[in-house]
Amino acid sequence: MFDRIINLIRKQPKSKNVAKNRLKLILIQDRTLVEPDILEGIRDELIDVLSKYFEFEQAGVEMELHRENESLAFVASVPVEGMKVRHKDMVRVGK
Repeated sequence: MFDRIINLIRKQPKSKNVAKNRLKLILIQDRTLVEPDILEGIRDELIDVLSKYFEFEQAGVEMELHRENESLAFVASVPVEGMKVRHKDMVRVGK
């Protein structure tokens, strides 16, 4: 039980990291002409999906959109700390 409480406390993103990520999303939006709320939605959905399979710090997730001529590339970096096994208890594996 104590481990669960520590994990919940530890996984809360710090406000400076949240602000930094929002600023990055605004800069991406300026460079690619993609609405900020769309980028924020993509980031939130990716975190939701990835958290089903991996242990990671949400504040460490980075997202970038690169435009070259007519092409647009989406790049995401997620610092994975461990994997989760898919069963009813979601046992953590790794680290």
